[in-house]
Amino acid sequence: MAMIPSLFNNRRGSSLIFDPFSSFEAWDPFKDFPFPSSSLIPRENSAFVNTRVDWKETPEAHVFKADLPGLKKEEVKVEIEDDRVLQISGERNTEIEDKNDTWHRVERSSGKFLRRFRLPENAKMDQVKASMENGLLTVTVPKEEVKKPDVKAIEISG
Repeated sequence: MAMIPSLFNNRRGSSLIFDPFSSFEAWDPFKDFPFPSSSLIPRENSAFVNTRVDWKETPEAHVFKADLPGLKKEEVKVEIEDDRVLQISGERNTEIEDKNDTWHRVERSSGKFLRRFRLPENAKMDQVKASMENGLLTVTVPKEEVKKPDVKAIEISG
């Protein structure tokens, strides 16, 4: 308990008081952790695996929506494999760095991404359509109509 007052009451240049803004450029919040600082990890090794994809089923189709901000349609591939697998892939290239630039934070991912989905048997594989607008990829896979079985009422005797 004696330590707590010394943290707050000693205001004459005490090194115990944490002020992240007094030396912002030199402050590394991860310096005491046993893993390398994020500034030491090459950005080309970071994976763009956080591609978020929603899959909803409507009465007419399976609809996939993928967030791909900043990518052009030419940088994205949509493929269907024989065994009813939808594959969405692409690559986001890293920005060209100027050696005079100082990076304060790097949060955007770069690199290749790949997402695969096994489609159900009612998917019409030959009628898949894809469109991309404002970084949102929409893939529509029409469904075959499921024929409802004929139900015949059986009269109960007795």
